[in-house]
Amino acid sequence: MPKLILVPTPIGNLDDITIRALKVLKEVDLILAEDTRTSGKLLKHHNIQNKLRAYHIFNEHQSTRRIVEELVSGKTFALVSDAGTPCISDPGFLIVRECLKNNIEIECLPGATAFVPALVNSGFPTDRFFFEGFLPHKKGRQSRMKELAQMQYTIVFYESPHRLQKTLVQFAEVFGNDRQASVSRELTKIYEETIRGSLNELITHFRDKKVKGEIVIVVRNK
Repeated sequence: MPKLILVPTPIGNLDDITIRALKVLKEVDLILAEDTRTSGKLLKHHNIQNKLRAYHIFNEHQSTRRIVEELVSGKTFALVSDAGTPCISDPGFLIVRECLKNNIEIECLPGATAFVPALVNSGFPTDRFFFEGFLPHKKGRQSRMKELAQMQYTIVFYESPHRLQKTLVQFAEVFGNDRQASVSRELTKIYEETIRGSLNELITHFRDKKVKGEIVIVVRNK
């Protein structure tokens, strides 16, 4: 039976991958990777030799049909993103949808995703939370933040390091200077860091600092 297996990959530390995931990556007919160079390093680290093919946001519309046709012939492919679980703020939704339309089995392995450790590290309520991911860069950004400011849940955002300071300032304007938040970066890596405090305190902390690594911002509920 044709099958597409979604395989979570480490968000930093290359050893944060399950035994089952390694077995799948060894045995599938092909690995679809967001960046073959990044995934190649992971495979080399675990002594896995298998074929890689690029599948990312810039080619997913063009290549999805071809991939589905190959799968229908009875093959099994794995889909990986650069870090974390495919489809979570990463490519994957389109191919999963098309596979289901064509009666191709979908299997998603459990594994790493950045927002879970950041949420737990924040110290904020985790019984009910809202995952927003990346906010729109321009159109609709302000109105979306105003909607989120009224939520009664802990809210989780993804952000790039070069936009961190600007985003924190915008959050303070909309959520209020005193709203508690946390910023996690370089999760699972040697320089992992989580800074907690009011939005105003976080703005001060990160002002004039050169920040590296993927960012997870967690904002406490209203």
